[in-house]
Amino acid sequence: MADTELAAAIKSALAAVEIPGGGDLAGYGGLSDIIVTSGAVAFAIAVAPGMEAAFGPAREQAIAAAQTVAGTRKIMVSLTSGKPPPKAGPTFSHGKPVPAGKTPVPGIKRIIAVGSGKGGVGKSTTAVNIALALQAEGLRVGILDADLYGPSIPKLLGLEGQPAIRDDGIFSPHEAFGLEAMSIGSMLTKDQAVVWRGPMATSALRQLLRETAWGQLDILVIDLPPGTGDIHISLFQQAEVDGVVIVSTPQDLALIDAKKAIDMLPRFGVPILGLVENMSYFIAPDTGKRYDIFGSGGAERAAAEMGMAFLGAIPLVMSIREGSDSGHPPMAVDPAGAEADAYRAIARAILSRQPAPAR
Repeated sequence: MADTELAAAIKSALAAVEIPGGGDLAGYGGLSDIIVTSGAVAFAIAVAPGMEAAFGPAREQAIAAAQTVAGTRKIMVSLTSGKPPPKAGPTFSHGKPVPAGKTPVPGIKRIIAVGSGKGGVGKSTTAVNIALALQAEGLRVGILDADLYGPSIPKLLGLEGQPAIRDDGIFSPHEAFGLEAMSIGSMLTKDQAVVWRGPMATSALRQLLRETAWGQLDILVIDLPPGTGDIHISLFQQAEVDGVVIVSTPQDLALIDAKKAIDMLPRFGVPILGLVENMSYFIAPDTGKRYDIFGSGGAERAAAEMGMAFLGAIPLVMSIREGSDSGHPPMAVDPAGAEADAYRAIARAILSRQPAPAR
């Protein structure tokens, strides 16, 4: 069945869902477009402030109705209004309520996020290799791709196929190079865009974070989207993030945006672990001459100006690009190489500021 046909069939199924005040969900004006991917179905139900609890049963019925048509696809339904969730908090597709405010993620001792002010600075590549470097320090590590609109983790880790879904609706994450890994990208077809409004995206993030069987992890690394936005706010409001690493390239333009991302963090009480300078310099393989293509030492100077730690520099190296494109991160395939040394030094700098959890 084509995606458009499946969306239409799901909407027809929602006609059996009664809503408060009379009528059915399929004809309700607050029902969003139904988005279908190869592994998931997502839609939102917008309600008036104060009506969240009243619509709770309708949401659960909508999940059940959609599941009868969607087969093995994961159902993601968000209930949105013009004010924060009620005290009972949102409920997830497996029916377990989560209290409002910041709550721990079961099985995860620490959360470290990796962000950037803008795209194209190598944030996701850095996040993957930092996660692997932390693992090399003897820690149990997972990685969550929170960059829902531009998920890169499946490509970087060579993930294939969709994550399995248990009978209770919980994701079983992929495993790659010893990392537990989860990404919406694994549920998309090739070149498929995620066309979700903010509430739907934040609901998807909540489910990926809290409806994944992570097991027992010392650290979960979260690859944030570039910039600042709904996904960042949702994460910082719902979970205790133990620190954020900001990635930038040396040039002024990238650092301007990095400073804006850094400015966001204190507003949510999130610690800043430090700044990483990616694509810092290039060593010509034939001559050994160093070229500062994007400038020299910009991130280190910016870190000093802002009174934060400079965690280290990663060179512009062809092997990093080749390994990233092929799903073979340098930290995994050549752990004794110079590139891996750079990531390992950053991981150790992070742990010096955020000590490893007691095991």
